[in-house]
Formats: sequence, C-alpha cells, structure tokens
Amino acid sequence: MAQQQTNPEEVVLGQEAGGARVITLNRPRQLNGISDRVVYLLAQFLEKWEKDENAKLVIFKGAGRAFSAGGDLKMFYEGKSNDSCLEVVYRMYWLCYHIHTYKKTTVALVNGLVMGGGAAMVAPLKFAVVTEKTIFATPEASVGLHTDCSFSYIHSRLPGYLGEYLALTGARLNAKEMISAGLATHFVSSEKLEELEKRLLDLDTGEESAVRAVIEEFSTDVQPDEDSILNKLSIINKCFSAETVEDIIKAFESEASIDGNQWIAPVLKGLRRSSPTALKITLRSIREGRRQSLPECLTKEFRLTMNILRSVVNGDVYEGIRALSIDKDNAPKWNPTTLEEVKNEDIDRVFQPFSSERELQVPSDDSNRWSGKYENTVYGRAS
Repeated sequence: MAQQQTNPEEVVLGQEAGGARVITLNRPRQLNGISDRVVYLLAQFLEKWEKDENAKLVIFKGAGRAFSAGGDLKMFYEGKSNDSCLEVVYRMYWLCYHIHTYKKTTVALVNGLVMGGGAAMVAPLKFAVVTEKTIFATPEASVGLHTDCSFSYIHSRLPGYLGEYLALTGARLNAKEMISAGLATHFVSSEKLEELEKRLLDLDTGEESAVRAVIEEFSTDVQPDEDSILNKLSIINKCFSAETVEDIIKAFESEASIDGNQWIAPVLKGLRRSSPTALKITLRSIREGRRQSLPECLTKEFRLTMNILRSVVNGDVYEGIRALSIDKDNAPKWNPTTLEEVKNEDIDRVFQPFSSERELQVPSDDSNRWSGKYENTVYGRAS
C-alpha cells in the first residue's frame, strides 16, 4: 500500500510503495502550474529517491485534468518589479538537468494538458505514457517568453524542422502525434491508466524491460490521423528551415495559397500574434540548440529567461501575461510591434553570457551530481 509522504494539501505529493516512488503534482485548480514550492519539493524528492537503494522506479503524474500547464504565469507577473522569480527559475533549470539524466527508471502518466515546463517532466523520461486526453504545446513565444526548460535541446532534436514549427507557432500535438514525434513512448486509454499505475506499483523493480512489458500490456499502437501536421512535414521542413522568422513566415504564406493547405491560415494567424522579439529569440535558441549539449542549452536558456524577466530589451513577457492571464483581453501590445523593427543587437544582448559565478551551475560529473544548488550560488548567498 502506498504510503503518503506529505500533507495531502501540499502542492507536490510523494508516495512510496515497495520499490516504487510516486510524484503527484497537486495544484489541480491551477492546472498543476509550476511554482517555487513545486520546484523545491520536486528536487527534494528526486534527490532523496535517487540516493535511496530501495527506490527502483519513479512515477510522475498530475492531479485533476492536467499533468501540468507549465510555469505559473501570475507568479512571474507579480514579481516583475524585482528578482523575486530568480530562485524558481534557477531551481527549475537546475532540476531539468537532473530529470534528463536521472539514474532511476522513470515513467510519466500524462492524462491531460502538458505544456512548457510541465512537458520538461515528460519528454526526457524513459517512459512517457499518454492518453486520448493528452494535449502538448510549447506556446511561450505567444506570451513574450521563449521555448524554455530544456526545450531548445528537445525541439532541436525532433524530426526535420518540427521543433522550430512547434516553438514558433505554439501548435498543439495530441497523444498520437507526441508518440510519432518521439515526445512520448506509449498510448494507453485513460480508463486503463489507474490499473496500469497499480501494476507498476506492485512491480517492485526498475528493470527497464520489466517496466516496458507491463506498460505494453496496456498500450495500443497508434499512428497520427490523416490530417495530422506530422503528415505535412515536407511543408514544415521547407518553410521552417528558412534562416529568419521573416523568411519562415513568407515561405509559409506562399504555401498557404496552394489548394489543400487550408490548415496553414489559422497557424499563421497565431504566429503573427506572437511577440516579434520572442519569436526571434526562440528561433535563435532552437537553432543554437542543434549544436549544443544539454548543459549548454540549459545554461543559455537560464540567461534568456532571466534577461527577459528583467526586461533587458522590453517588457513583452509582462504584456503577454497581462493579456492572457490578468486582464484576459487577448490583445497584447508588443514593443516593437513588427519583426522588421526588432534590432539584432537587442537579440544579441539577451544571449550575452553572465559572469561565471552567475551562470547556471550544472554539475560537471556524477561525483558532483547534486552540486550547484541555488543555496550555494552567489544568488542564494546574497538572499
């Protein structure tokens, strides 16, 4: 029987059952948005269990109708006048590294919305189980941010230029598409998910072949639907391989005029409504990610996020959050308003490295596996 490790009202619950450990994101009314407390508790549990010889399998799931909708946007908006979000940003990027490189077998059970930072707890895992209710997206550019939480690494390794497409348009993928793209591993009907979890809890092993065998008992082979964007990769590759955002949009517009390409018009509409600055930052980050290691991507993304939140170039992220989550008028006023007005030197400034002690301190090897914690950095010591 699973033993609860935390107060049932806590934002992250940890359970232990034999050799299995279960993390439940527990902010259902906030779609399991990632807050400072969420990240802190996740790191506590994951470090404890990785070091625990009795822990063999770690399962991630979300309470309610979402796995996780990503970062808590209102938290960022409320902290816009100072560096109050620095700690959660640092902790999240540091944690992303550990999730990607976790030493125990991991399984995500994803039954609902999974976006941005939430998806960073799914895509890197050994097993990612999705259902007919699962919807994935990385829509950060639409709120003036950039594709973050290790997604410049993940997206740049998807088939063709699908990563650029998902990052720039914020397009959604269903479960079948996630599996086809390599963002998930197995499709299981939502009505079977609870039984699958019970079987995994009873398994008492983290051996990958045994875990896979149990999941495959419940899983169904699926293929993308006929009208899936994954069946339009030739168009996506043709357009989203272009060098600049302006060239990508121009190529996409050209394809939209061809019979049978009616699907492009609504995608273009969303693309044009996003922050011009965020689109340019996002494209450059994904392109750089194609030749960067995971630590390099995370270090870069940490800089980008902090510079954007500090309004180094503009306040688009706060305008985007205002329009989407605060006033909910869905009418952001970007600065500048067009791609042509975005200055290359401003984009360069956002990518500028910090001094070495202010960079994300990603562990260099397994002997220092859990080093680089926020508390031990120049940031933590100053707070």
